[in-house]
Amino acid sequence: MDRVEVVVVGAGVVGLAVARALACAGSEVLILEREGAIGSGVSSRNSEVVHAGLYYPAGSLKARLCVAGRERLYAYCAERGVEVRRCGKLVVATTAADLPKLDTIEARGRAAGVVDLQRLSAAEAIAMEPALACAGALWSPSSGIVDSHGLMTALLGDAENAGAMLALRSPFAGARRDGDGWVVATGGDEPFELATRWIVNAAALDAQQVALAMQGFPAAAVPPVWRAKGHYFSLAGRAPFSRLVYPTPVDGGLGVHLTLDLGGQARFGPDVEWLAPGAALDYAVDPGRQAGFEADIRRYWPGLPAGALQPAYSGIRPKISGPGEPAADFVVAGPAEHGVPGVVQLFGIESPGLTACLALADEVAGRIVPCATQK
Repeated sequence: MDRVEVVVVGAGVVGLAVARALACAGSEVLILEREGAIGSGVSSRNSEVVHAGLYYPAGSLKARLCVAGRERLYAYCAERGVEVRRCGKLVVATTAADLPKLDTIEARGRAAGVVDLQRLSAAEAIAMEPALACAGALWSPSSGIVDSHGLMTALLGDAENAGAMLALRSPFAGARRDGDGWVVATGGDEPFELATRWIVNAAALDAQQVALAMQGFPAAAVPPVWRAKGHYFSLAGRAPFSRLVYPTPVDGGLGVHLTLDLGGQARFGPDVEWLAPGAALDYAVDPGRQAGFEADIRRYWPGLPAGALQPAYSGIRPKISGPGEPAADFVVAGPAEHGVPGVVQLFGIESPGLTACLALADEVAGRIVPCATQK
């Protein structure tokens, strides 16, 4: 039976970053991916925003890894020629009643180590973006946008150059203990088994299912499954904005915000549609949501032309907290946390997972290879 040191389940941006970190630290790594291409799930169905770290409680993994990962990400993209732009973001209060929310966001960001935030009056914000309507804003110059596909291609290239291997169309089917390691079984058209010392579960939407397919892993250590679908609409024509514009957050997400792709095209989203437990994944965009989008957008861009939105795409976020509950932190759990040798579980890796991917990878690698660092 073939043997590798580490099996990484999932070839999204986090799984690829983990594989890169471990391979560069000298581990023999195999990446298992259910689909026929890397990054075809959560990693390719988001806003591609580089977050500064405004929204997460101080001391949380999300706060720490977002702030650390953001600068790592900008530096890595510059080194590898991945397109990225530090365009900045305005978080806007659309009414005076929302101004205290900006105070909360600013205080939380500063407590997490975001040192470059600036409060703006309505006039100052509108001077930056004349099409904007607001009662005040918070300016985050460290926010940006990134080519997520280019990033994933670079991470995979680094991992493979360091000896990692990728198996596409190889869904994780289960694992059983074997001595001091595991035997991993795959499904797909060409199933196989291989022995490994470590399994890293970076399966995003399927993370709980993967964990429960590991022999002897305690169900009590697997968090509940919640999924929130977010729709995106694109703008026909050019938007009169050069920066990202976010309203104050809503339950389950950050509100219908305006982001720009690297070509300058505007898109709006995501909204939040909580999916019923066990519901099949459906990425169709409901055109009937357009009216709601238009109403939300006109709160901060009253000049949105009628009929200018068109359905774009949707994504589904792997949440571990449900409607009305406080947003849960990332879960990165190794043997010290759950008691099972040779396993690192990642649960609830939603936003800011893209921004934090390099820092998340080191968090995992440190549990497997002491003092492992990425180049």
